[in-house]
Amino acid sequence: MSGKPKLYYFDGRGKMESIRWLLAAAGVEFEEEFLETREQYEKLLQGGSLLFQQVPMVEMDGMRMVQTRAILSYIAAKYNLYGKDLKERALIDMYVGGTDDLMGFILMFPFLSAEDKEKQRAFIVQKATSRYFPVYEKVLKDHGQDFLVGNNFSWADVHLLEAILMVEEKKSDVLSGFPQLQAFKARISSIPTVKKFLEPGSQRKPVPDDKYVETVRRVLRMYYDVKAN
Repeated sequence: MSGKPKLYYFDGRGKMESIRWLLAAAGVEFEEEFLETREQYEKLLQGGSLLFQQVPMVEMDGMRMVQTRAILSYIAAKYNLYGKDLKERALIDMYVGGTDDLMGFILMFPFLSAEDKEKQRAFIVQKATSRYFPVYEKVLKDHGQDFLVGNNFSWADVHLLEAILMVEEKKSDVLSGFPQLQAFKARISSIPTVKKFLEPGSQRKPVPDDKYVETVRRVLRMYYDVKAN
């Protein structure tokens, strides 16, 4: 294994994108191997690298790690993005968990039919503006600090910015009623490592297209139709 973390996934967002975000925010360079064929995937399976027969998989610090949450927790702890004590870690876990729920509504969006996409788009915006964004708006307003937890940059901030940008792709003015989140977005986006990741030419992946969907379906043999919430 090389010194840089190596990420095994498709050339697209999916569950790996949050891992890319967190590594980039921590200032960590990483390599990627993109799965393009069923044979590549089966080779990983046969080699015993995929503990639960799933990707994402990350080679890092002599380990082959699977399970997205475990990978993210390890990165956050290693690079001091996981709070200073157990109470702060619990808050980070809660906020990340909530953001995960919101992002989960978006994850399968590319695999929906055109009709279901319109229904899901409205559902995502409704959930974001009525359930999730009000929580973070209140947190930021109540404590008056720049970051979600302990007034220090953490995994929770990275994850929330990623989610905000994903929802804005569905409705560009979705933050119009959330002034605290508008200011938060500007602050976090200006952090040098995050700003670099947001610039053209970075390893951040674009909105999933038909080619990405077809590759995932072919490699994972997804022969079923995904349904909207």
